Amino acid sequence: MATHEVVDPADPPASAPEPPLEPAAPAGKPELEPTPPRRLLLLLLLANSAMMAVYMGVGSVLLPTHIAAIAPGDKVAVLGLIGGVSALFATAFNPIAGALSDRSGRRNPWVLGGALASLAGLALLGSVTTALLVGIAWCLVQATMNVYQAAVTAIVPDRIPAARRGTASALVGLGLPIGGTVGVLLASQTAEHLRTGYLLFGAVVAVAALLLTGFCRDLPRPDPATTDTPSQPASLRAQLASFLSSLAHHDFRWAFIGRALMVLGYFSVVGYQLYILDDHIALPDGLTPPAAMAVLTPVSMTAMAVSTLLGGLLSDRWDRRKVFVGVSAALAGLVMVVPVISPTWGGMLLFSALNGLAFGCFMAVDTALVTLVLPRAEDAARDMGVLNIANAGPQIIAPFVASAVVTALGGYTPLFLVGGALSLIGALAILPIRGVR
Repeated sequence: MATHEVVDPADPPASAPEPPLEPAAPAGKPELEPTPPRRLLLLLLLANSAMMAVYMGVGSVLLPTHIAAIAPGDKVAVLGLIGGVSALFATAFNPIAGALSDRSGRRNPWVLGGALASLAGLALLGSVTTALLVGIAWCLVQATMNVYQAAVTAIVPDRIPAARRGTASALVGLGLPIGGTVGVLLASQTAEHLRTGYLLFGAVVAVAALLLTGFCRDLPRPDPATTDTPSQPASLRAQLASFLSSLAHHDFRWAFIGRALMVLGYFSVVGYQLYILDDHIALPDGLTPPAAMAVLTPVSMTAMAVSTLLGGLLSDRWDRRKVFVGVSAALAGLVMVVPVISPTWGGMLLFSALNGLAFGCFMAVDTALVTLVLPRAEDAARDMGVLNIANAGPQIIAPFVASAVVTALGGYTPLFLVGGALSLIGALAILPIRGVR
């Protein structure tokens, strides 16, 4: 490994030479860099944007279009089944890949390997013509993309000092609004040429991985195989207990619960937004629900980008995490009453803007908070993968929760209220965390 990176030409000259951006670490635990390198953060932003482009562009546009062409009469049921099963793959593979990445002591091979395998999976997805094969191929893409995601996510706690993780998480968190918006736009332009669209998204994530691994070399990490402690074969029960041991850590457990409740409340409502616009909201004459979504999505994503940056920067400046996470989760819960009180187009515009502000700030600062309550630095990727269960798990059950609420309680007003209550309880779950202010 080289002991330094080439200084970015955009960096201002200094009167004294600056320390290397990637100092050689002594044997044992690697030292963190003193400040977040500009190049590293830009590459992480690109890597996360590419990931979100795949999730949003393929998952919300190309895949539903593909299924509608194969099974037009059963497209809703088929898409729901494929989405649920593939989410199980995502939930399982993220922490498993994180644990393997920790054990190997390296991130780059997993980033690059996951991206190239995703390219192959997307190429396969573009060539199949039955619902069964579409489901298998999409499960493979979800699995390989989560190998990529687990390693990319672990780079922040690996490389960024604790005092700057709010800013770093905010910049990296811009991958959601940037990647999501670009992904949907690219997918809408290639929806009539599915094979080309799938290959394009595969190329996007592969190029992002090549840039990240080419310009951001791995820091040396302890190799468990070189320790003096002899390895003993562990039972499946012991391995599972070790894998989920982070949840026994008080602060990490409460952060996990808060994230899960917030995500469940958010996706229970957002996942049904098209139906809400069709059945619950009084739209202006001539405005169809799909056209309304095309307006609401940029509104929400722009608000999300603003609050992501501001929340991360201010949480670093004031050295406070819990207040930002708790207030943003509470705001997400409270704004759910807007479409209940005003089921109009104006009400939905206001709801989308406020909901984007709340969710963006929450995800940016909560990610920084979680990196500060990780039980063991050497298990960062594994534990961040466990946290991803709080992201993916609620997305699996959100459609079932939403369907049950709408059917049993009669309409979308109860759905907004249940979603708001879940977010408010998620805000309360932040209070018991003791190790972060």
